[in-house]
Amino acid sequence: MRERGDPPHRLSSTTFRHAYWTIAQLVAHHTINGCDLRAGDLLGTGTQSGPTPGEAGSLLELSAGGSRPIRVGRDESRTFLEDGDRVIFRGWCEKPGMARIGFGDAQGRVLPGIDPANQAV
Repeated sequence: MRERGDPPHRLSSTTFRHAYWTIAQLVAHHTINGCDLRAGDLLGTGTQSGPTPGEAGSLLELSAGGSRPIRVGRDESRTFLEDGDRVIFRGWCEKPGMARIGFGDAQGRVLPGIDPANQAV
């Protein structure tokens, strides 16, 4: 897709309304043992999946554990990430009448593994 100049392909879209725990409960759980969580820190909530297939929170869910390839772009499919794949996460909070707050794109590319046999010691 990248070589053809195709745009990114959205795999999933969900919302935090499907979360089992509230943010207050997550913060309490995170800090109960003395974690020094401060304003501005990023809190990882784990996978956020929704009730429909299009709201899956991971490629593992989308591909049914790798048993069902999913379409990516015009003519590619994946069951798992491959070398060279770029993954982009976008997230934001919004509420009617309030400013939308986001963190921009968080993205990375899957690089080939290092062959230990070819590494100098």
